[in-house]
Amino acid sequence: MARIRVLVADDHRIFAESLAAALAAEPDVDVAAAGSGPAAMRSLERASAEGRRFDVLLVDADLGVAISDIAPPRPERLPEGVAERSERRAVDGISLVDGVRTAQPAVRTVVLAERDDPRRAALALQAGASGWVAKDCSLSRLLAVIRGVLRDETHLPPALLTGVLRELTAARKHRTESERLVESLTPREREVLRCMVAGLGRKAVAERLYLSPHTVRTHMQNVLGKLGVHSTLAAVALARRAGVGPVDLAGEVVERGGQLA
Repeated sequence: MARIRVLVADDHRIFAESLAAALAAEPDVDVAAAGSGPAAMRSLERASAEGRRFDVLLVDADLGVAISDIAPPRPERLPEGVAERSERRAVDGISLVDGVRTAQPAVRTVVLAERDDPRRAALALQAGASGWVAKDCSLSRLLAVIRGVLRDETHLPPALLTGVLRELTAARKHRTESERLVESLTPREREVLRCMVAGLGRKAVAERLYLSPHTVRTHMQNVLGKLGVHSTLAAVALARRAGVGPVDLAGEVVERGGQLA
């Protein structure tokens, strides 16, 4: 009998241990529990390295984890002042789902939630979750979801379907509008925007593009105006929605003979 390896990530110890014990009673299920996002990531990484990777991660929607614990260092820099705040900011289990999708793409994730929330369920699906299940659902229902996601099924409570579809449609509309606005930029303005996404300040952009700071300031103002936003952070968020990535800062280091910019 093929066994299913399940990891429960929940910082409510009694719930996590009770759920793990219930699942472990099934003849084809091996289960472990982790009390935090970092602990879950360590368990996933250790199991993968030992050749006994987990198949399914059950994660509490309200699990408290830190971005720095689940996401590998990114080559790009965040806008000034944002990186430090992001390292400290608490985020929920949906961000853990996103981190697992990046680090362990073969693992199926199912979000366990105390309440129905179409917006957060849609965010979970966008982050890579295969299911959204109520914490108080029956064990038989949860087992059906676990086995279903391993068949590449997506599971949502019927009552959430309409709301989730509405949220996903709205997100797609936002992306389309963001792409249209980015397309209105000139090639040079797009280049400046990519530098902004990488977190470069005006002086750094000027040095990189061999422009004067005054010219860069003008380009940045034009970018904000064309995108219809009033701050660099808003421009970066819109650019991300449109799929605009940062300039290659690693390439810049190479071009300068190993000297940091």
